[in-house]
Amino acid sequence: MLRPRYASYPQPPLGAGHLSVEYEPRPTAVREARALVRRQLESWGLADQDDPTDLTDTAELLVSELATNALLHSAGSRIRLTLTAAHGVLRCEVSDVGHRVPRVRAAGSTTSGGGMFLVDALALRWGCHQDGTGKTVWFELGTCASEGCGRGRV
Repeated sequence: MLRPRYASYPQPPLGAGHLSVEYEPRPTAVREARALVRRQLESWGLADQDDPTDLTDTAELLVSELATNALLHSAGSRIRLTLTAAHGVLRCEVSDVGHRVPRVRAAGSTTSGGGMFLVDALALRWGCHQDGTGKTVWFELGTCASEGCGRGRV
């Protein structure tokens, strides 16, 4: 089982929200992952139905980009979505067996690759680490209500 990596925490801190789910490599996996993100953030109390720039909408969009990339580049293998909420941060990870590291390309510069442009623009932080069986691409969003929390850099 792939374990997320957290600065000084080998696992999420006690009391934090944590969920990890595997998906078969089929087109419906992206839709299923988006729906799971919404349900899970609602159950953790992180969804704000009145805010059009809601954390949930951003998380859904970025997870769908990472899940789509994983399906396209993982040679038909399963993908794993891991969500963790702790210390004012939502961390979303998508793991697959591919070894191709994602790159940010300017929006509209190619027919693909724009998804990482969105991740780079909207996430507080993002990255990719290689592990024995493939890679994990992750991003973090702030879960607080203060100005700019969970939003991309301006």
